[in-house]
Amino acid sequence: MLSVLVLISGSGSNLLALLRAAEHPLFPAKILAVGSDKPAAGLAHADLYGVPTFVVEPGKFSDNESWSKKLEENISHYNPDLIVLAGFMKILPSSFVQTFSPRIINIHPSLLPNFPGAHAVRDALASGAKETGTTIHIVDEGVDTGPILGQKSLVVLPSDDESSLHERIKVLERKLLVETIESLALKQLDPVTSR
Repeated sequence: MLSVLVLISGSGSNLLALLRAAEHPLFPAKILAVGSDKPAAGLAHADLYGVPTFVVEPGKFSDNESWSKKLEENISHYNPDLIVLAGFMKILPSSFVQTFSPRIINIHPSLLPNFPGAHAVRDALASGAKETGTTIHIVDEGVDTGPILGQKSLVVLPSDDESSLHERIKVLERKLLVETIESLALKQLDPVTSR
């Protein structure tokens, strides 16, 4: 059974998909805890499923390194096999990444290496891309540069704006996240060799 800790910053739609999947007795992963960098709405999903939560707010620390150390302590308390960044909008310092690598994965709303960074959906539309999608990758010390574990694509519609396209991508994200966690748990994917 793969033990998973999820980090979020927002509404937690990907977290909810994972919690629902983990409810199934044959799903090979368990959600140990959910953390956030602010009092995010998505923490309510964890509460609903009886999963412990914690919040480590950067503004309450003198610097990024102190914040990440406290986040690291909270995560280490649960000792997860895997850390999932599911809409976690804070860039993690290299010391944090080095501590947990390659056991950190991230969901990104583009077909990496295209459109890395915080505005991937907007950037895809601005470039006139005909296709985009979502990527799950291992977190390394770069921004959205780690080895890719899985991708799903969709066609950009002429009617799409940033909001509608992002909503359609989120549907793919939820499906890909559940599939990827299951594959990692069943050892069909290996984060160490996915280079």
